[in-house]
Amino acid sequence: MSAFRLVPANILPPAQLHAAFRDAFADYLLPLALTLAQWPAFLARQAAVLSLSRVALRGDDILAFALVAPRGQRWRLAGMGAVPQARGSGAAPALLDELITRAGAHGLQALELEVFAQNARALRLYRSRGFGELAPLHGYTLAATAPAPAAGLAPPHVGREAALAWLDDAELQRDDLPLQVTAPVLAVSPLPWQAWQHGAAQLVFSLSDEGVLIHSLVDRQLAQHDAQHLLQALRAAQPGVPWRVPQLQRPDAGGEALLAAGCQRDELFQYLMRRPLPAG
Repeated sequence: MSAFRLVPANILPPAQLHAAFRDAFADYLLPLALTLAQWPAFLARQAAVLSLSRVALRGDDILAFALVAPRGQRWRLAGMGAVPQARGSGAAPALLDELITRAGAHGLQALELEVFAQNARALRLYRSRGFGELAPLHGYTLAATAPAPAAGLAPPHVGREAALAWLDDAELQRDDLPLQVTAPVLAVSPLPWQAWQHGAAQLVFSLSDEGVLIHSLVDRQLAQHDAQHLLQALRAAQPGVPWRVPQLQRPDAGGEALLAAGCQRDELFQYLMRRPLPAG
């Protein structure tokens, strides 16, 4: 007799799903203290679709969940977790196996996800199901005391729609950027971000009392000279302000430019992983 059953996440009360997420990530590598009021915005930032997502239930109790975000001919595993008392029950592997089977039945090309390299248990599970690393995704910080270049670099502002269109075009050239730095997620961000462009690069960031938060830095050229120009302009425009970049930055799409600008890489980092699905 099966110890659990798998059901679509959208049939459950939002409060129940949120509570399971909160419990599953209470001891996570990075704190994820989301309130119920913040839950819808979190799902939007992850582009998660609850009708595609699945939950493992024992009776009426949630054991584990798999949040799914559609992305063209791929699905992204936007979040997977098991409540502490269900770890080792097989619920999370069953959800992953079901996702692989269902995605193949839909004729999709691949599944993808991000996972912290230091999350050894999750990494073993994903590798055991055929996921391989595409690239590391790093986070960066820049101290408020970092020297700023001389003023004179004009901030090359672009409008919101132009910035989103630029990212859509960039995805046509390369399909290996994490979803959170691309147009679908930035389009629903509640933060008042702004975008700058120079040559082959675009920078999307927001300002707050805590400093600069860089949401997306993409340079289409491996040399990343244009990204370096944008970062120099940002430092000149915001001298003495610290920067933070989440663990979503590919080294080959702007990460090297961040290092050249004086940023430090965080110790914690993620892998962008992908699993191809058989054609037909």
